[in-house]
Amino acid sequence: MKKTLKALITGGLTRRDFIKSSSAVGGLAATASAISLPFKSSPVAAATNDAIEEKIVWSACTVNCGSRCPLRMHVVDGEIKWVETDNTGDDEYGNHQVRACLRGRSMRRRVYNPDRLKYPMKRVGNRGEGKFKRITWEEAYDEIANNMKRIIKEHGNEAIYLNYGTGTLGGTVTKSWPPAGSLIARMMNLSGGYLNHYGDYSTAQIKEGLNYTYGGWGAGNSFSDLENTKLIVQFGNNPAETRMSGGGLIHHLMESKERSQARMIMIDPRYTDTAGGREDEWIPIRPGTDAAFIAAMAYVMIKEELVDQPFLDKYCVGYDEKTLPASAPAKSDYKSYILGEGPDGIEKTPEWAAKITGIPVDTIIKTAREIGSTKPCAVLQGWGLQRTANGEIASRAIAMLALLTGNVGIHGGGTGARESDYNIPFVRFPTLTNPVAASIPMFLWTDAIVRGTEMTDLRDGVRGVEKLRSPIKMIWNYAGNCLINQHSDINKTHDILQDDKACELIVVIDNHMTSSAKYADIVLPDLTTSEQADFCMDTKAANMPYFIFADKAIEPQFEAKGIYEICSEISMRMGVGEAFTEGRDQEGWLRHLYALTREQDPTLPDFETMREMGIYKRRDPNGHFVAYKAFRENPEQNPLTTPSGKIEIYSERLAHLAATWELQEDEVIHPLPIYVSTFDGWDSKKRQTFPLQLTGFHYKARCHSTYGNVDIIKEAARQEMWINPLDAQSRGIENGDLIRIFNDRGEVHIPAKVTPRMMPGVVALGEGAWYAPDKNKVDKGGCINVLTSQRPSPLAKGNPQHTNLVDVQLVKKA
Repeated sequence: MKKTLKALITGGLTRRDFIKSSSAVGGLAATASAISLPFKSSPVAAATNDAIEEKIVWSACTVNCGSRCPLRMHVVDGEIKWVETDNTGDDEYGNHQVRACLRGRSMRRRVYNPDRLKYPMKRVGNRGEGKFKRITWEEAYDEIANNMKRIIKEHGNEAIYLNYGTGTLGGTVTKSWPPAGSLIARMMNLSGGYLNHYGDYSTAQIKEGLNYTYGGWGAGNSFSDLENTKLIVQFGNNPAETRMSGGGLIHHLMESKERSQARMIMIDPRYTDTAGGREDEWIPIRPGTDAAFIAAMAYVMIKEELVDQPFLDKYCVGYDEKTLPASAPAKSDYKSYILGEGPDGIEKTPEWAAKITGIPVDTIIKTAREIGSTKPCAVLQGWGLQRTANGEIASRAIAMLALLTGNVGIHGGGTGARESDYNIPFVRFPTLTNPVAASIPMFLWTDAIVRGTEMTDLRDGVRGVEKLRSPIKMIWNYAGNCLINQHSDINKTHDILQDDKACELIVVIDNHMTSSAKYADIVLPDLTTSEQADFCMDTKAANMPYFIFADKAIEPQFEAKGIYEICSEISMRMGVGEAFTEGRDQEGWLRHLYALTREQDPTLPDFETMREMGIYKRRDPNGHFVAYKAFRENPEQNPLTTPSGKIEIYSERLAHLAATWELQEDEVIHPLPIYVSTFDGWDSKKRQTFPLQLTGFHYKARCHSTYGNVDIIKEAARQEMWINPLDAQSRGIENGDLIRIFNDRGEVHIPAKVTPRMMPGVVALGEGAWYAPDKNKVDKGGCINVLTSQRPSPLAKGNPQHTNLVDVQLVKKA
């Protein structure tokens, strides 16, 4: 019976089969009902009563976890009764079923959630109070369009901003990220444009950092290629929680590791679920100190001649003096920095790094020798460690391990970036060109409200213009919770948004009354994926990419409307309605875009066949994706997009920025991937008041904040703060006790998880919990952004949400 239950959970058994197999055991029937997540009426009746007609409709979960998992909606009398997942393929690895995780399988509880927005509303209280009055769609469209025309006339199109939102990813019509690829961007581009942004909350620092190393986005080998490696080294990479579905990458990681029998070393302050017995070694490290650990390992490799000198000479710029650019000062190469022959005069010995990282000297030496003597070796990093105050340099530093050992561009190797994938090309919805040149770092949108015209290119990273001409006066917030929940320093953001004379209009389009929706002036109820048709693309599937035709399973609930209809109506009022629709409805666009895609790839099935199939899978024709393979084979014919065409360990561009940008005294931009201290770091003077480092992590109960209001998932995986027993004991805290986490920005009250899976001196909190303040602004939901800073990182101006100092005290015994 345990085997049967396991098969149900992982997707290998339909619920109907489970009911039959467990009919003699009443308790397990109840368990089946809980897993299939009934809401309005029991799916058991639908599954066992032949008189009731049931239809099965392919749909998808399109949240921002990296996967796009297929869902098969069982619909009776217009209502989703239960949800299963992929049942195609022979379930052998490489042609396996893409089984949605329990978050996706709870989609019924998202569609029918009590928090569901039902009709358009207009704010009547203060922003954040959640007080609204019901209005008609016509009133909403007219008010939005009239205000947009006024704001454009008074302030220009640069005053209108499309906020970051990732609630609907992978869609073609419905996609919310990047905002420049959304239908709102198309509408705004036809109406004169909008203030754009670059970067994102997930990858701003690594994207900018590795751009200076590899040129463009720093790619890595696919997880499937790990079947060719001998050693896997992962810095802060946790696919068991961030890519945990059947379409995610934990399946590829474990299948490939089983084939290669490679050792796996996990470097992370928290013993993650990816480690979870799968790892051969866990090395806990203080947040923000990865570059020091790597520098010390580089010291050992150089001293013991474990570096790949021919690779460094042929493919890289700036490892030692002979490959330094002519503009670089003497002894400014990486080797001189490591050996203490550079400007700082410090040898980056294991003893030096141990004091910074908290990693024992012997561990540093042993790890350096293992990485330096094992080939091929796959070095990877997750995105958590680059969400720090020195994230750009840290991401470049991790790449150094792959470069020093010559593991770039080969099977079984890696680049030090995160894993990459082979994708199926698909023609996306055309959003046209933005007439507004100005673009800001996505993390500084609150700054652009309060000091917009003061923001410049050299101080604030403004692009396209030297200086902004207008502050933000209007915000579009589509399928995103970054107005409040996912943006740093919630109390500061609250104060900024309270002033409706500053930002005059906020429009939120979403499914639920999120924390951010409460700050809207106009709220528009959006359709879920289940209530409309769309093509949904997977982007994280190693060497087995796929896409889904997510069809309309049920009629729209309440008065909700889709983003295509919303933008069509507002475009009409802005005088660009025909240009927006081009005479097509939503399905007309799907057919048109798919026809264009099939012109490029005639092997794809026709539209009607694809609609019936639901999911289309393909294998990488090359077997595995190997980043920079062509460059490795012939660097002259296949140069990188860096200025030198090579891998740049020393970057002349960064040297120029360091000399010309306006930086604070403790901010560092450097041509080399060196170790630097940070504000609110392990060695900050503030630790005398707030002695614990607080880091965040992606929690399996949610995808960012999505699914954060699904009751049984919240019950199954409650929001807790992880703390080591040593730190807990000194504060009189036991597992399950209610605690207060606080610093000079705010306070959170949630239970403690006392566990040796957290290194001493560091605590951790899953990000994305819904902000739930009391009258004293004490958050009872466990939202980490009550405690995080709005001060950006130096180069990317990205979010440092994993660089925090806090203290913890007992509130109440469990």
